[in-house]
Amino acid sequence: GPGQAEMYAGLQELGVANGEDLKETLTNCTEPLKAIEQFQTENGVLLPSLQYALPFLDLHGTPRLEFHQSVFDELREKLLERVSAIALEGKVEERYKKLEDLLEKTFSLVKMPSIQPVVMCVMKHLPKVPEKKLKLVMADKDLYKACAVEVKRQIWQDNQALFRDEVSPLLKQYILEKENILFSNDISFLQNFFSPSPKTRRQGEVVQKLTQMIGKNVKLYDMVLQFLRTLFLHTRNVHYCTLRAELLMSLHDLEISDICTVDPCHKFTWCLDACIREKFVDNKRARELQGFLDGVKKGQEQVLGDLSMILCDPFAINTLALSTIRHLQDLVGQDTLPRESPDLLLLLRMLSLGQGAWDMIDSQVFKEPKMEAELITRFLPLLMSFVVDDHTFTVDQKLPSEEKGPIPYPSTIPEAFTKFLQENRIACEIGLYYILHITKQRNKNAFLRLLPALVETFSDLAFSDIFLHLLTGNLTLLSDEFALEEFCTSLFDGFFLTACSRKENVHRHVLRLLLHLHHKVAPAKLESLQKALEPTKQSGEAVKELHNQLSEKLELHKPSPAEVTETPSMELPLPTVPTPASR
Repeated sequence: GPGQAEMYAGLQELGVANGEDLKETLTNCTEPLKAIEQFQTENGVLLPSLQYALPFLDLHGTPRLEFHQSVFDELREKLLERVSAIALEGKVEERYKKLEDLLEKTFSLVKMPSIQPVVMCVMKHLPKVPEKKLKLVMADKDLYKACAVEVKRQIWQDNQALFRDEVSPLLKQYILEKENILFSNDISFLQNFFSPSPKTRRQGEVVQKLTQMIGKNVKLYDMVLQFLRTLFLHTRNVHYCTLRAELLMSLHDLEISDICTVDPCHKFTWCLDACIREKFVDNKRARELQGFLDGVKKGQEQVLGDLSMILCDPFAINTLALSTIRHLQDLVGQDTLPRESPDLLLLLRMLSLGQGAWDMIDSQVFKEPKMEAELITRFLPLLMSFVVDDHTFTVDQKLPSEEKGPIPYPSTIPEAFTKFLQENRIACEIGLYYILHITKQRNKNAFLRLLPALVETFSDLAFSDIFLHLLTGNLTLLSDEFALEEFCTSLFDGFFLTACSRKENVHRHVLRLLLHLHHKVAPAKLESLQKALEPTKQSGEAVKELHNQLSEKLELHKPSPAEVTETPSMELPLPTVPTPASR
């Protein structure tokens, strides 16, 4: 067929006979057998000793093709080894000259499956494949596919659109993997989204593939960063910020100094990476990070855009927020005000920079966001007063109570707290982490007291996937409370259900939680929740699937009629005794 003709066309240029020549010879000759014999002699392997060996192989029924094929394979292996050796020996200019000559000779045969590996091998070892050859490879889908990544990098660096097509599916896959973890049906306070260490995360398939595609090529690295910035800008999806940091640290792991030394964020990211590993910013590293921020020089402010993206990575925010909560608790013990703690102020400064990443990249105004004084003088002292309330309540519970009745837990929230959560992004982030903290301590009283403040928060942060993922995990620690009507009403009717109809993701998180804890919920409440959480026409597949799973579970758990009649109908509700908050 025409494919064959095209494949072997290159042989003629090299003065090697091919099938067409044999056809021509046979068409124009008088004695075909003699002509075939002569063609074999002229085009066979030119080794005198073979003159006698070949007829011997014929006697054994070994086809000539098989013999030639095995000789050819052997020679090709030798040639491939030789090419790899040439690429390492002698003076740089000379070795590349040899490879370029070889490429000139062999490139016309690149379509022959048997020769193609040799051509590809030569190109792989050339740091600069001639432009003309690259264009020919690019124009042919199969050749492009067969190319080594070393050659593709040379094509990509001058073809951004082609490179984007290669990278795009990987970025989609990355975001999907993150969302799958956040919506996973395994709910636990021990294993959550933030559990894997940075080193483990960098072993992920997408990060490894991108690292491989970039190699040591600064231009490709810059292109990937540009893609990530643009996508972050278009989608506001913070997982792109995680990938930005992971990619840099993956190149750092491989000691690719060509790239690490030119990325101005390298040392900052490296230091922050160590904090993320420990889930805490210690004093020594805090000084180091502060040094980088203070060291941004006039005229280089653009680096703040990159640093803010590194700090906007949820893993960084998580570390900064956890460290902030720890600092606040320490300050209560030391009787110190937030404004007197430089370490705390630095954490807030980095949180601000991270939370301001989108605005900075969008506006292209590269300066650190201004910290609102009220955050430090009013909001944080408020949080500290909650910590004090808990201490006081716990101590009161332990005092002998002949002369006083039981002291109730403070149930109202200062209006200022609710207002801060609605209007100030950093306050909201820290407030949410404080709520996660008290939930993890199984402090039901504090949780129920602050929960109403979550219905309306800055930019709906209390209904974001990361917060709900962590909250549902921590709520498993309060699983026994789900038997109580009051607790369920506050949590479901008072919080979750206020957003389910307008936010599909909230609907999914509640269903995840119930799938996990349904056996703890009072049956009457469970039934009304199942109804309230029915998918609507607008609901996506995930919600429908989760609701089906829940319905199936509840079917299995329904008590049989016999069991129902045996329970005495006069069950008195147990009085709920406030328990001291466990620390």
